[in-house]
Amino acid sequence: MLSEAVIYSKKDDPLYASILAAKFAGFDINKSVVFDAKENSLSVGGQKYTDDAAIAECVARTCLPLLGHNAVEHSQIYEFLLPFRQYYKGAKTLDELVALTKPQLAKQPFLVLDRPTIADLVFFGILIKHQDLQSAQTFAKFFNFFKNLPQIADVHRAIGVLQVAAASKGPEKPNANAKSKETKAQTRDEGKFVDLPGAVKGEVVVRFPPEASGYLHIGHAKAALLNAYYQKEFEGKLVMRFDDTNPAKENAHFEDVIKGDLELLGIKPDVWTHSSDHFDIMIELCEKLMKEGKAFVDDTDTETMRKEREERADSKNRNNSVETNLELWEEMKKGTKRGQECCVRIKIDMKHNNGALRDPTIYRCKNEPHVRTGITHALRTTEYHDRDDQYYFICDALGLRKPYIWEYARLNMTHTVMSKRKLTLLVDEGIVEGWDDPRLPTVRGIIRRGLTVEGLKQFILAQGGSRSIVVMEWDKLWAFNKKVIDPIAPRYTALEGNLVTVNVNGAKPQTNKINLHPKDATIGSKDVNFGQKVLLERIDADLMNEGDTVTFVNWGNLKLTKVEKKDGHVVSINADLDLDNKDFKKTLKVTWLVEPCIEIQAVRYDPVISKAIIGKEEEWKTFVNKDSKHTFNFKAEEAIKNVKKGEIIQIQRKQFYICDKVAEHGHPAVFIEIPDGHVKGANDEKKPDKLAKGAKKETTPKPSVSSLSGADIDAQGIVVRELKAKDAKSQETKDAVAKLLELKKQYKKSTGHDYKPGATPTATSSIPTNNGF
Repeated sequence: MLSEAVIYSKKDDPLYASILAAKFAGFDINKSVVFDAKENSLSVGGQKYTDDAAIAECVARTCLPLLGHNAVEHSQIYEFLLPFRQYYKGAKTLDELVALTKPQLAKQPFLVLDRPTIADLVFFGILIKHQDLQSAQTFAKFFNFFKNLPQIADVHRAIGVLQVAAASKGPEKPNANAKSKETKAQTRDEGKFVDLPGAVKGEVVVRFPPEASGYLHIGHAKAALLNAYYQKEFEGKLVMRFDDTNPAKENAHFEDVIKGDLELLGIKPDVWTHSSDHFDIMIELCEKLMKEGKAFVDDTDTETMRKEREERADSKNRNNSVETNLELWEEMKKGTKRGQECCVRIKIDMKHNNGALRDPTIYRCKNEPHVRTGITHALRTTEYHDRDDQYYFICDALGLRKPYIWEYARLNMTHTVMSKRKLTLLVDEGIVEGWDDPRLPTVRGIIRRGLTVEGLKQFILAQGGSRSIVVMEWDKLWAFNKKVIDPIAPRYTALEGNLVTVNVNGAKPQTNKINLHPKDATIGSKDVNFGQKVLLERIDADLMNEGDTVTFVNWGNLKLTKVEKKDGHVVSINADLDLDNKDFKKTLKVTWLVEPCIEIQAVRYDPVISKAIIGKEEEWKTFVNKDSKHTFNFKAEEAIKNVKKGEIIQIQRKQFYICDKVAEHGHPAVFIEIPDGHVKGANDEKKPDKLAKGAKKETTPKPSVSSLSGADIDAQGIVVRELKAKDAKSQETKDAVAKLLELKKQYKKSTGHDYKPGATPTATSSIPTNNGF
């Protein structure tokens, strides 16, 4: 599988494009590339690739932006990628490639799109071997962009062909979505937001309309934060509208819950309202439609109505008189038995290809014209796309101003469920300990687990107004969070497991002030105890030998004079102070404690859903993880007792933690481990989106990668939609649908899960789902 595969690159003929692709896709090149191999190769799924273009393409399948977000981008990229593949096979000449690429690079920074794609990386790999082309007028700017891009400087240094400046900080991940205005190397972790048409500063009004029937989860948080973004960006208003049109589901208690969740997110609506505030005017507008012959009352049963919509057949009541409609309407208003058999439908077009326009029911649906609240722009997820025309038709029929609708992708996360029904079951059956359980995707749960509002905002804003439907890995969210907490989290020391005593000759018992953060003294200080008897974790002690110099963090170097072992483990150590020795470069660094210490409890959570993505036909309950909470005991320094509930700290050389409970009534303080997006626990399992760790020798990877591209399914989907629009019942349409279903079937067979638009093959092959940007 690709997650365990290794790129073997010759020193004198490096696989430049392939290694760049691995870097762009988010892999650690130091662990996934052998730079001095005997031959160039990558073996995946039982197939061996040997040329740079083929290997780069294989790696790019794990990174959606490199191969294209949709079928159109995919095909445009392959207009260049295929000739490059032919060049490596000897079927195309260099002159032919120059003729192909020169017109493109003469007018734009990249070959295909406004960001780097796999086509650009492969062509750069070709230019590397032809110095005369590197300085050519047409190619120089393109070549220098990749040569001087700081985020891939470590690739250049590792390969050794190009001379690049030493990095002033650790390498950042390259951003394939970055535009090249003035070689914009330093890219922000912020997605692209749509420019709202007609938006005027101070006049934009957006809304967040939750149903008061449960706790907000991370998907709701995305909707709320996006609307809040535009509220601030345009100095406008945010309307918080409770959609209370379904009394069977609403509960006044949840209104307070949602208000509390919004407060946790730092969102401050300008207006609070309810859908029911507008019932009177909604009734008036419905009557207006009936009097104008634009709507009718229908008593057709649900099953018949569904069948008529499928067959595009008019209802028997479509041409009822205005008087008949108003008479039945009165029965509906009174709630009589006859009235309860009816609904109001607006006349649009029963022959329309968009099923949402086939005389939809309007009085029972949650259709809000926003007459009083004055909404100017409505942001909603792409799942409602087919309703847009219906929405605008009703506005036109009533003579109402039409808000601008912007669609964004619904937020889907791995290893969890978002359905209120499923989340309720997890709570009710005791799988989790409440709606604020850290394993749940609720706002309260993820904040209790240590997610900061700023980290969540950065994660949401990084996606921008994207319409690409993807399933996000939790590790990306936690990586954003780490960027927020790392510079400010106080550092403390705690030890786990078996401890070993170090007898330090000459050490005097004393207490010193030590900064809580090594890089920011303004965060404060703590009291640290020093003395003759020092405690270490046995895992550290076992690495020590007599005569070693070891650096004790926040103290200095100690020289080991005696190391006593028993049954293969160190049981005691004697050491001398060597504090004048300031050479810390090649020493073992350890954390330590001096009594008195205090006991604390640490909790680590695994995913409550064991499978990353559950297929539509799969029973989700079978993937519920009933053993997802793990508790550990630590011995910690005394200063940790000053940490307050909700405060985030780092236990040095371990992990970030949030204080869930302070010590009281004889019970120790409880700290919840915060994933950081990198170590085990980042998304609570070993991720399949890193290439093999520490590969030193050539091994045969496990075969299983599917060569079926999701773009093939996307392309066939476009064909089906176009044919359905012409004639949904034609044989050509049926054949196209059959082909689409077969492609999806093959995809599921090779990956182990259903295809989702915009997704990259993962499953049995464990191809990384990380999009790398």
